[in-house]
Amino acid sequence: MGLVNATAPPPVRRNVVDSFRTFTAITGSGFRRYATYRQATVAGAFTNTVFGFLRCYVLLAVAGAASRGLAGGYDRAQLATFVWAGQGLLAVVLLWGWSELADRIRSGDVAGDLLRPVNPVVSYLAADLGRAGHAVLTRFVPPVVTGLLFFDMYVPGRWFTVPLFAVSAVLATVACFGCRYLVNSVAYWLADARGPMIAWVLGSGVLSGLYFPLRFMPDWLAVALWVATPFPSLLQTPLDVLVERDPPAMQVGLVAVQAYWAVLLISACLWVQRRAERKLVIQGG
Repeated sequence: MGLVNATAPPPVRRNVVDSFRTFTAITGSGFRRYATYRQATVAGAFTNTVFGFLRCYVLLAVAGAASRGLAGGYDRAQLATFVWAGQGLLAVVLLWGWSELADRIRSGDVAGDLLRPVNPVVSYLAADLGRAGHAVLTRFVPPVVTGLLFFDMYVPGRWFTVPLFAVSAVLATVACFGCRYLVNSVAYWLADARGPMIAWVLGSGVLSGLYFPLRFMPDWLAVALWVATPFPSLLQTPLDVLVERDPPAMQVGLVAVQAYWAVLLISACLWVQRRAERKLVIQGG
């Protein structure tokens, strides 16, 4: 009988460590990949800033025409922060513009993804988090700084708001990735996901709070969207947390709803991926 090395870590722990290292390595590669697109980054930040001025003036005009200067429960400073933080967060969460999986399915290159030791869902998620980390530095900061220079923005007064906003932004990114992955995965069955992707672009912009705060809607409709769909968790929730639209307990509750949707969507991605792989095997792919 061979001697067991008492200093060696248990197999389960070693597997966890190796998985974590792999995940962080893919995340780092995603960050470096998007760091090479410097001109696109500058152009995107400039575009978001220009649209920030347009959106901000429109919402400030709405608040000015409302009674007591409140629109949907937001004052002018909160609306300014909502707009400018939203313009930056849009690039971090990335509602649109990602069709890599659908393109690889259509071309057949997805077969290479299936041969790798890392689940495609985990691999793409890690790369997307790296992209989001790069966007925080290059696409989130410039619009927020511009808003601070030109408008009276709301500064959070609760000590836990900024950390809670950071957690909310991460959950929003994960949930949005799940939505995008599911939409792209339609290509496994339809071979062309452009139709569903167009529907996603149209629906996500309106229902996530990008074009206007969802609190402008009737209460029953806003609550239904929050409970029955993941869309408010993509932008509306982190922005409401940042501007302290609700009491502390409600802030935490909204982030808990985000966590629920993030877990549910990633679980759905894993399930759909398994079904897609089974379909490819049956067809001899």
